[in-house]
Amino acid sequence: MSTTPFNLSQVNELIRSRRTIKPEDFVQPVQVIDQSIIENLIENANWAPTHGMNEPWRFKIFAGESRQKLGDFLASWYKKNITGDSFNPAKHQKILTRPSFASHVIAICMERKANTKIPEIEDIEAVACAMQNLHLTASAYGLGGYWSSGGATYTDDMKEALGLGANDRCLGFFYLGYPKEGAYEKMNQAILLKRTDWQGKVEWI
Repeated sequence: MSTTPFNLSQVNELIRSRRTIKPEDFVQPVQVIDQSIIENLIENANWAPTHGMNEPWRFKIFAGESRQKLGDFLASWYKKNITGDSFNPAKHQKILTRPSFASHVIAICMERKANTKIPEIEDIEAVACAMQNLHLTASAYGLGGYWSSGGATYTDDMKEALGLGANDRCLGFFYLGYPKEGAYEKMNQAILLKRTDWQGKVEWI
């Protein structure tokens, strides 16, 4: 009988217990995540698969006072671009304050190499793989994580604000913090009711 180099029961448990924990369910006042932990999250993200060794993932990390500057920008963009009956004051307030609920907010970016022959979708997929590595590592540390997009995320305004090139993209923001007591249990109840069985998603050829 062959043996595996890793404890598969722990690997399975980590993958299957990863949950989205929104910033509103982070411990307040904010408990700041140690710098060494953040660096390890990025290190593991950096080991994602990448076609042509493009390594297109780029991370811009907001901490301390810069979190509120991010909230100010996102809220200002929303107020400027979402008008009339579509404007929701409660959502505007949430966008403004949400970054301050997190220890760190990571802008998830994709940088395209000049003259690359790799299709853009494959660079996007590589960044998503990097983020799965990051989120799984965060879960192993007992951290909560939330990948947010929408609003200004995919706009040229966001590219300019983050200093991205014309062919680069912002793919969202990842909020990190320590979850409140009961946050994981709440998400477990929600996801177990919605997650459908894998067997209905496979066709054996």
